[in-house]
Amino acid sequence: MSKLPAGIDSFLKSAGWVDASIDPIPGDASFRRYFRITASERKAMLMFAPPPEEDPQPFLHVAKWLNENDQRAPEIYAEDATQGWVLIEDFGNDRMRDWLDDNPQGEDLAYRAAIDALVDLHRRPAGPFPAYDMSVYQRETALLTEWFCPAAGLEVDEPSYQNAWIEALGPMYARQQPGVTVLRDYHAENIMLLGPAADGSGQQGLIDFQDALVGHPAYDLVSLLQDARREVSPELERDMLDHYLKQANADEHFEADYARLGAQRNAKIVGIFTRLNQRDGKPHYLDFIPRVWEAMERDLLHPALAPVAAWFDTNIPHPIRYAKGALPK
Repeated sequence: MSKLPAGIDSFLKSAGWVDASIDPIPGDASFRRYFRITASERKAMLMFAPPPEEDPQPFLHVAKWLNENDQRAPEIYAEDATQGWVLIEDFGNDRMRDWLDDNPQGEDLAYRAAIDALVDLHRRPAGPFPAYDMSVYQRETALLTEWFCPAAGLEVDEPSYQNAWIEALGPMYARQQPGVTVLRDYHAENIMLLGPAADGSGQQGLIDFQDALVGHPAYDLVSLLQDARREVSPELERDMLDHYLKQANADEHFEADYARLGAQRNAKIVGIFTRLNQRDGKPHYLDFIPRVWEAMERDLLHPALAPVAAWFDTNIPHPIRYAKGALPK
């Protein structure tokens, strides 16, 4: 078992959880660590987000806003943000991703429930979060040329890459005001299935939302339906997109904007997953990259992405986009 962080016992004592059992939970792509805490009949989740690498304040800020606005974020039991400790409600073990691995027949209802939660979120005024502005969009798309291209041995035209994105995203950006709360990592690994509904249609809990911004309603939809970590068939994507469109007050440009943000997010993810391999020594993220490229290819077929698609055709040949061996492990 990995060594427990210094200060964990004193924090739990101050929070009223003396002599609790502490069980580490495997982490993912960040410096944050999680522990399941049990004391008699009580259960909780302990997040350790140690400065300077992490800052739990954004998580606390977004969680409190979500709960105040009838969204199902974990309840905060205790906090010491200066030391990186946050004790929160334990949502259990039923991540949507894992539950669907065991219950594939529940896929349709589980995704419909996740779409319904987004519709509800988008009907509310946006939270007090920073804007998802063009500088953020461009900084994210630049991750592809910053990390993937050098790792693949490609010399590319970076100025024309940024110009292509400005041309493609510009019309969408003008339409995203006043914006909605964008959780930014809304997918099957960050949705917890709560309650007794055996078919996947029950209440869902949110985690990993600390990077929330105010932006376009299509972004979290893309995050859910073009999931880098879980296969979502084009047919399911289409059905769920239609389910959203029937309930939301979407205009005639929404599907074009969905494609724009799909390509934007997928370009970012290719860069991030390459960085996780190159910089952080986590090569298993490379296994997800072919799926991300496949989704991006579908997005690039939309006429709204013509400038970006032309750049990719010139600068990143198709075989390199898909080849798992294109990047060194």
